[in-house]
Amino acid sequence: MAEVQFKVESGVAFVTLTRPPANALARSVMDQLDQHFETVYKDESIRAVVLHGEGRFFAAGADIKEFTDVKDDAEFAKLGKKGQDTFAKIENSPKPVIAAIHGAALGGGLELALACHIRIAAEGSKLGLPELNLGLIPGFGGTQRLPRLVGKAKALELILTSKPLSAEEAQSLGLVNHVTTEELLLQEATKLANVIALKSPLTVQRALELVALSDLETDEGFQKELEFFGEVFKREDRKEGVQAFIDKRKPVFTGK
Repeated sequence: MAEVQFKVESGVAFVTLTRPPANALARSVMDQLDQHFETVYKDESIRAVVLHGEGRFFAAGADIKEFTDVKDDAEFAKLGKKGQDTFAKIENSPKPVIAAIHGAALGGGLELALACHIRIAAEGSKLGLPELNLGLIPGFGGTQRLPRLVGKAKALELILTSKPLSAEEAQSLGLVNHVTTEELLLQEATKLANVIALKSPLTVQRALELVALSDLETDEGFQKELEFFGEVFKREDRKEGVQAFIDKRKPVFTGK
């Protein structure tokens, strides 16, 4: 049975968690996410991705029941490595991934959202890393990605207290880009994905790579920016974009 659904409409891939009641991130869910993002990487018709959850929640965390089956620390670390590798594939996607969050994004669910490039949350949703309440720590990248978005001090407060944030609080910290109603959530995420899907795919990919490099706080990003700036200048899409601006019309990018 598919626990993660996948479809493509007008250049936008929709990846939907469908594991009721909480869309818990079991090993099987991780495997299916990994497979679907392989398709995202390879399918040139896909220009953007919307990731969301069916039912009451985006994803309420890892599958805690699976933890009871783990026999030793090596196996537990292997479980964490699976989560880290899957979320790294999402974070490094050459097509932007938009998380549409409703209900709850807790624990592994928030770590999944943190791996996405843009986050939109519904009013009333809760976001947090409650692992310390279980005698655990975040293991799918949360301790590394959260500080990049909200700063070290605030990230430590949220992790050490296990206190969840409201959608509005998350937006005020820069953790969430936009807050909307639950009824309009998927519509707003799709609208944003459709805007991005009209851009030249190479320029979108290069922008994603360059912004990721900004976390390193070195000159590498500036050097790569110059390299990529020269690269896109030679492309047909650049010529089309400039000519469309001159002609006062919308550009039609082909990816060439």
